[in-house]
Amino acid sequence: MLEKNNSKLINAWASFDWSNSVYNLIVTAAIFPIYYMNTTEAAFGSEMVQFFGITIKNSVLFTYAISCSFLIIVLISPFLSGIADYSGMKKRFMQIFTYLGSFACIGLYFFTGENIEYGIICSVLASIGYTGSLVFYNGFLPEVATVDRMDKVSAKGFSLGYIGSVILLILNLVLYQKFEVFGFENGGEATRFGFILVGVWWVSFAQIAFYYLKDQGSKEKFSLEILGYGIVELKKVFTAVKSKMVMKRYLSSFFLFSMGVQTVMLLAPLFADKEIGMDGDEMIIIILILQILAIGGAYFFAWLSKKKGNGFSISTTLIIWIVICISGFVVEGKILFYALAACLGFVMGGIQSISRSTYAKLIPNKTRDTASYFSFYDITEKLATVIGTLAYGYIDQVTDSMRYSMIFMVLFFIGGYIFLQLANLTKNMS
Repeated sequence: MLEKNNSKLINAWASFDWSNSVYNLIVTAAIFPIYYMNTTEAAFGSEMVQFFGITIKNSVLFTYAISCSFLIIVLISPFLSGIADYSGMKKRFMQIFTYLGSFACIGLYFFTGENIEYGIICSVLASIGYTGSLVFYNGFLPEVATVDRMDKVSAKGFSLGYIGSVILLILNLVLYQKFEVFGFENGGEATRFGFILVGVWWVSFAQIAFYYLKDQGSKEKFSLEILGYGIVELKKVFTAVKSKMVMKRYLSSFFLFSMGVQTVMLLAPLFADKEIGMDGDEMIIIILILQILAIGGAYFFAWLSKKKGNGFSISTTLIIWIVICISGFVVEGKILFYALAACLGFVMGGIQSISRSTYAKLIPNKTRDTASYFSFYDITEKLATVIGTLAYGYIDQVTDSMRYSMIFMVLFFIGGYIFLQLANLTKNMS
């Protein structure tokens, strides 16, 4: 069995990011939302579609589907955490969720617009598979690296994920633009084939991690009792958070601004399609720009935190997010939207990176089981995503405009900013 800090074991663990990040970029953010909007409008003759007999706007339905998938993860995450911590079956469940997600992606090949129920179900299952597998993937980090190397190893996974997803996104873009060269009848067929590539890439490269990662022996035999352990641990963390004013106020801030951050990130492609009129090629280019600038933003705001403190750094990102949402309400031209997207990518990388590291610094030094703290953190973020996307979709449904949904996000960022100032991180983290 390979020991901690073994380069082969670390590379194998990080390769899982390479395998599954293609889903997060291509299916969640870049290609599928655009394909979904175009095919459903073509199939139903307008943006109003029939979903199990209910008439609903296609963008609203997609938003609610995202909310549903994250809500399911919120509900099952405590049970998954208990399994990971106590059963010693992390790899087995990591495999189950990986196969669920990857085969759901492959299943999207058969989604052509009119079978909208099938497409939504596949997209929800893919989201559950992706997020569920991450619970167990993250649980392996302490088993492949010592504490002093975890940051570096985690960053390696992120880097590989970014590189792999961009490579496959570019390949999908080439297939779409030159569909006749590859024997496809049209761009839609080439796009659908791209979903197969995502699923195959995901499940194939995941085998590297599955081969090298080994469970460290079962702590307890798997039983129904184990399912409750995760809830018990989360209750302990919740009690600890309530007793620490700084952490409570910071998590309140994080919960509020995550409603805006995650929602805008997930639904930006739909906004560009519906409100700006950008086509698929333009949106894919924007997604590539977002990915590149996100890395630059992460490093910049890390530098800013070192100079001015975490509180100042996050506050700066929130002010920029407020400006972005207000600008999204009034922006019309494509050139201005490109500039807005560039700002979004830069601040997106910054706020995600700094938020996580700030929380890590607030965890008590004597805490050994940091996994339960981060499980609480992840559930907070996912629950925020559920509420944010539901609010976004509801406002879109009522006003028939995603612009009003965008301006509503400003309230979440303002609330997050206020609680962040109350936490006074500059004083309490110095």
